[in-house]
Amino acid sequence: MKLLGRVAIAVLMLAILAMWVYGLFFASKEGVNSVNDSEWKRKSEAICASAKQERNKLVDLSLVKDAGPDALVKRAAIVDKATATLAAMVEQIAALPVANAKGAAIVPMWLADYRIHIADRYDYTALLRSGVNEPFAESVSDGIPLSEKLATFATENVLPSCKPPNDLSV
Repeated sequence: MKLLGRVAIAVLMLAILAMWVYGLFFASKEGVNSVNDSEWKRKSEAICASAKQERNKLVDLSLVKDAGPDALVKRAAIVDKATATLAAMVEQIAALPVANAKGAAIVPMWLADYRIHIADRYDYTALLRSGVNEPFAESVSDGIPLSEKLATFATENVLPSCKPPNDLSV
């Protein structure tokens, strides 16, 4: 019985060693969200950076309680303008060709998630205009907030300006 136990432990150790050797030397190092099209990435980042600059011009740091009786309507208007920059950004990126099959498959999914996020933002401004001042509630996909999925894709593809803005976070 002792011999059988030692053999089982040796087999287990060899299996673990094989797993590490495979993982370190043979497994693909490419991320699941990696587009691998440097031209697409360069153009997308430029589009996102421009949209981010437009949103930065809209910053309003006044507190709702200090902004007067129409504060929520004013906030909704600012959020709508910021959201419009995202919508334009998404459409410009959607028009860019992607040079490989994997990128051509995953970029539309990322943009579809972005469109849902944009719709969530417009739903939020409708609430603000109706007088409801609640925190922004975004859609969730597979148990993950869309903004997190969007940001992960942007990070893995080195598109820092393409991360969704956190202008509605509490």
